[in-house]
Amino acid sequence: MPTRRELMGAAALLAVQGDALAATAPAGEVRTRFAFEAHVTVDAPHVIGPSAHGLRRIVPIRGGEVTGPLLQGKVVPGGADWQFVRPDGVLQIEAKYTLQATDGALIMVTNRGLRHGPPDVIDRLARGEAVDPSLYYFRTSAEFEAPLDSKHAWLNRALFIGVAQRTAAAAIIKFHELL
Repeated sequence: MPTRRELMGAAALLAVQGDALAATAPAGEVRTRFAFEAHVTVDAPHVIGPSAHGLRRIVPIRGGEVTGPLLQGKVVPGGADWQFVRPDGVLQIEAKYTLQATDGALIMVTNRGLRHGPPDVIDRLARGEAVDPSLYYFRTSAEFEAPLDSKHAWLNRALFIGVAQRTAAAAIIKFHELL
């Protein structure tokens, strides 16, 4: 049976990433660093209708741009955001799409999240109006799958949160790496 000290040592080793970009926070603290922003352009949603989970819709992804200190490139057309509005009014999303870095590497994204806010704010978003993102909650958790032999392999070894906002034609997600 491993000792507590051995378990703590193993946990510390697991927390350290193998590249120079990694850092750890003192116990009990969460640190992040801004990695990049994805401006994901979308088409009008396909409304499936009421389902066992709530109002189901699919939002096709048209493309977009990726900018930031740790990744630049574009959003490849294709993919979609599968959504449903839960009975409590919360929008639950699962988006799957592909990024192409400026060096040509393709990176798969699976981004899950929640959006909610006061009914009048959500109604304005649904009408395509510009709404201050501080008026609603839109957060995601993203997983990236990058080629292991690329300079983007670090994306495979980190957890990311997204702070998102919705416009009439796009979702804008600021991805922050958990350190």
